[in-house]
Amino acid sequence: MKKSEFIALTAEKAGLSKKDMEKAMDAVFETIGDVIAAGDKMQVSGFGTFETRKRAARTGHNPRTGEEIAIAAATIPAFKPGKALKDKVDAN
Repeated sequence: MKKSEFIALTAEKAGLSKKDMEKAMDAVFETIGDVIAAGDKMQVSGFGTFETRKRAARTGHNPRTGEEIAIAAATIPAFKPGKALKDKVDAN
């Protein structure tokens, strides 16, 4: 599903205009990004938890040449689904 389709579907369910829904969604996604970039967790009851995780440095291989390369440590965004979301997906 594309973002525009997601906005249209959500706007219809919420009874809002597509323009207002897009503003609201952009604000929500930006806020989630700001919260986890600051190192905090964001829990949405019944949906899941957005957080960051540390990925250790490791050695990888260039698939073309087979040469070993060093992959630096990184902090990555992560999402852990909540029980209600897991149950909803599993029911389908």
